[in-house]
Amino acid sequence: MAIPAAAVIVPLGLLFFVSGLIVNLIQAIFYVIVRPFSKNVYRRINRIVAELLWIELVWIVDWWAGVKVKLYTDSETLEHMGKEHALLIANHKSDIDWLIGWVFAERAGCLGSALAIMKKSSKFLPVIGWSMWFSEYLFLERNFAKDESTIKVGLQQLKEYPQPFWLGLFVEGTRFTPAKLLAAQEYASSHGLPVPRNVLIPRTKGFVTSVSQTRSFIPAIYDMTVAIPKNSPPPTMLRLFKGQSSVVHVRMKRHLMKDLPETDEAVAKWCKDLFVAKDDLLDKHKEADVFPDSEVHDIGRPIKSLVVVTLWAWLLIFGTFKFFQWSNLLSSWKGLTITSVCLSIVTVLMQILIQFSQSERSTPAKVGPSRTSNGGESSHILLDKQQ
Repeated sequence: MAIPAAAVIVPLGLLFFVSGLIVNLIQAIFYVIVRPFSKNVYRRINRIVAELLWIELVWIVDWWAGVKVKLYTDSETLEHMGKEHALLIANHKSDIDWLIGWVFAERAGCLGSALAIMKKSSKFLPVIGWSMWFSEYLFLERNFAKDESTIKVGLQQLKEYPQPFWLGLFVEGTRFTPAKLLAAQEYASSHGLPVPRNVLIPRTKGFVTSVSQTRSFIPAIYDMTVAIPKNSPPPTMLRLFKGQSSVVHVRMKRHLMKDLPETDEAVAKWCKDLFVAKDDLLDKHKEADVFPDSEVHDIGRPIKSLVVVTLWAWLLIFGTFKFFQWSNLLSSWKGLTITSVCLSIVTVLMQILIQFSQSERSTPAKVGPSRTSNGGESSHILLDKQQ
């Protein structure tokens, strides 16, 4: 049943931000006292700590809103998920594509080591952006001349990552909207390129750099195609918070890194051809409302996220009760004013996070290749992953 947004933004916001600040503090402590001596020990600890926060958003998808995610893939891809490093690329169809990626990462057992290449402003988002910074997300300025060295250095630092990780990359450079599709179609027509119908033109510089820097230690690329069935409303963060369900279809295809071409130009062409094929696949999905020639797998709804959120909720309720009992904060006008201000701040922060996730508010990106753009916000998700 749908719930008015105002009735859930404050309690969910309190839960998320209070638990998030606790997680941020723990991350900061280990960053200072462990990372200088052993980066890999820090990574193993941070993987567990970060998941305690990120799994709350998975809980919203699975248990609060009850979003139904159907996975279409082959048995080989399913068998390898979570057991190897992988570069994950996807079309950016909805506001929560990054979060759907987190759902699959949680199922595969690598949510705490799910990474992404994102725009620089994302790291300043309270709680979630800070947590991503501690988790070694790569933050870019959307200018390839400035970002190339950041990408190369950041990716090389992942070479010794001790546990399987997924590195998310949205190569379209921005979230899909009708206006952006029209601009991409005009660009393709004027440059003699295949005219897209369901995707934007991929911006390949970041992808090419990522492949060249990770060939030696990332064995596979996971190609994720997201589609929304005709009878389902597109999922958004606001709908999730209001408890409104949606249906999301995802096709996952594993490509071996060793099978990619050797030259940068050929890798760029491989990426473009992949998105032409993805466009055709989405046409077929429109017709049949399923991904044809793919097996459907039940990804379930694990209880782990429900347990974690329940424990966080009890900790928050107990801590709040003890705090008010100790401080008598609600017994004076000053205390009531401070409490009201704090609740107002939480409400504003939640609104900022929701608005940040909306596709119509995402930063417009040029539709064709350029010498200064680094291209394509997993995500998040909430977040525009940058190429």
